[in-house]
Amino acid sequence: YGHSNQLRQARAMGDYLIVGVHTDEEIAKHKGPPVFTQEERYKMVQAIKWVDEIAPGAPYVTTLETLDKYNCDFCVHGDDITLTIDGKDTYEEVKTAGRYRECKRTQGVSTTDLVGRMLLMTKAHHSNIDEDLDYRKHTDNFGKGPKGHSPWTGVSQFLQTSQKIIQFASGKEPQPGDTIIYVAGAFDLFHIGHVDFLEKVHQLAEKPYIIAGLHFDQEVNRYKGKNYPIMNIHERTLSVLACRYVSEVVIGAPYAVTADLLDHFRVTLVCHGMTKVEPDKDGSDPYKEPKRRGIFQLVDSGSNLTTDLIVQRIIKNRLDFEARNQKKEAKELAVLEAMKRLEEEKH
Repeated sequence: YGHSNQLRQARAMGDYLIVGVHTDEEIAKHKGPPVFTQEERYKMVQAIKWVDEIAPGAPYVTTLETLDKYNCDFCVHGDDITLTIDGKDTYEEVKTAGRYRECKRTQGVSTTDLVGRMLLMTKAHHSNIDEDLDYRKHTDNFGKGPKGHSPWTGVSQFLQTSQKIIQFASGKEPQPGDTIIYVAGAFDLFHIGHVDFLEKVHQLAEKPYIIAGLHFDQEVNRYKGKNYPIMNIHERTLSVLACRYVSEVVIGAPYAVTADLLDHFRVTLVCHGMTKVEPDKDGSDPYKEPKRRGIFQLVDSGSNLTTDLIVQRIIKNRLDFEARNQKKEAKELAVLEAMKRLEEEKH
């Protein structure tokens, strides 16, 4: 939602927004291994409602040549400076030419902060990860950083305002002839799996109006366990609202899809993905009512990506990164010792 907010601000500065997305190779070279593949990132950026077009494989350093290639008047970036691997400002050329604009960073969020929250989860030992993995010896490193007070979200520093929700919301009411479709879930760490699912749901009707019900943090923690959700309800709300397929969000939706909810929103169809549906507190099926009305439908997104898998990718990246650093340090040490020996032999 930090990225989405930046794109929302950029779109407001002009009439047409083209978003350059780097390849995996470029990111690995300048920043480190990406969590999502370039294909996943292209699709996720395209699904943000303020984006008109994407430029796949955009160079890490933004040049005037790139701006001219896409017929852009100027480019926009957040107020945090990005540097190349050799320490140069990646926007120097376009700044000098006066074709650069800046937008404000979203307070209380960063990729690093979110990664920190995920790594904190290793302390809870994922039941679906083999406990014998050597990540256990890294748990002290993983858990470092500001400690949040919430048992559900770890270290979120994000403060929600009504203004931010208004900026993200479409504000469109359902129109006559719209098919009102209700989907519910945690939508934690909003990712390509969610996008694929919502896109498939969107294709079910000629004029879809999708309402996403987001469960409160305590509810998600009840059925997901561990340190879930990683993002709190406010962050998850913005992430889902930024998606072009979603028209409205119910913040803190009831876990069971009740008759009152269906009647209130005049819901014609209720959809759920292929993931397992956990029973309600009393052991009942949360989709009992829509099933009784014959308006329940399972939708296969074609994606097997889950929040759990993303967390596993993060942990793997972290371990690879630490192993690389250790090898590099050992190599540097060996070179220093060899030089020292040569020096001693000379004397």
